[in-house]
Amino acid sequence: MPLPLRVDEVGEPLRLLAVHAHPDDESSKGAATMARYAAEGVQVLVATCTGGERGDVLNPKMDRPEVWQNLAEIRREEMASARHILGVDQVWLGFVDSGLPEGDPLPPLPEGCFAVQDVEVAAARLVAHIRRFRPHVLLTYDEKGGYPHPDHVMTHKISMAAISMAADPHAVPDAGPVWQVKKVYYHMGGHRNRFLRLDQLMHEHGLEPVYAERLASFPDDQRAYRLTTFIPCADYFSVRDDALRAHATQIDPDGHWFAVPMEIQKLGWPTEDYQLVLSTVPTVIPEDDLFSGIGVPNPEVTSDYSI
Repeated sequence: MPLPLRVDEVGEPLRLLAVHAHPDDESSKGAATMARYAAEGVQVLVATCTGGERGDVLNPKMDRPEVWQNLAEIRREEMASARHILGVDQVWLGFVDSGLPEGDPLPPLPEGCFAVQDVEVAAARLVAHIRRFRPHVLLTYDEKGGYPHPDHVMTHKISMAAISMAADPHAVPDAGPVWQVKKVYYHMGGHRNRFLRLDQLMHEHGLEPVYAERLASFPDDQRAYRLTTFIPCADYFSVRDDALRAHATQIDPDGHWFAVPMEIQKLGWPTEDYQLVLSTVPTVIPEDDLFSGIGVPNPEVTSDYSI
C-alpha cells in the first residue's frame, strides 16, 4: 500500500536531499531524521560524492587483506544495505575519494581526487540531480565540513554552489528545468551540549561517561550557538544504528557509536540538530520540522514515485 505523503502547497510530495562526502556519512549524520521523514512519506534522496576508495578499515573485525583489496566494491555494497535500512534512495556523484592527508607538512592531495576539482564543474553534477529530484530541503555540511576532511569541505562548497546554479537558467543549461531549493540546513549533531547531557545521564545512572575526552576539546563550542532546528526522531535511533552497522568496514559494533545505551540517548537528547542557513519561506526559530513553512500532512494523497 502506498504511504501517505506530506505535501507542499500545490499538492506535490515533499522531497529531501542530503549531500554527503562518503558512504557511511549518511548513516552517521542525520540518519534518524531521514528515516523518520521517509516513514512519513517524504521522498528522501542521498547524493554521495565519492566512493570512499581511500578510506580506512575502521572495524578491527574487518581488517583483512581481502577487504582492503576490494574496499571500493565492499563500500558500495554497504551503502546499498544502509540505504535500504533507512528507506531512502541514493545516487553516486562519481568522484574519487581524496583520503585524509596526514603529516607535517601535509602531503599534496592525490591528482584527480574530489577535493581538487573545480567547484563549479563538480557542482554541475549535483545540479543535474537537484533539477531532476527537485528537493524542497537540502542538507549538507558547514563551511568547515563538520570536521576538516578535504572531501567534507568540498561537499559544502559544491552543495552551496549547486543550490545557486540549479536556480540559474544560464547555468548548466542541459541539466533540465531550473529549481529553487526552499530551505538549506547544515548538520550540527556533534555539539558540546549533546555530549555533555549524555555524559551527565551516564553518570546519574551509575555508568562510566564516554565523552570526557571529546568534551575537553570543546573549550568554546561555536556550533552550539548556531543551532536553529531540532528534529524529534528518537523513535528512529535504532534504524540509524542498524544503518551504521551496515557499514561494517567503517563502524566497529563494539565502538564509541554504541557506547551510550539507547534509553539514555532517547531521554537525554531525542533530536538531531541543524542550522538553517537559507530559507525562501517564512518560518519561526527554533524549528522542529525541516519543512516548516513548506508543507502540511495530507493522508489522502499517495504516490508510488521512485527515482
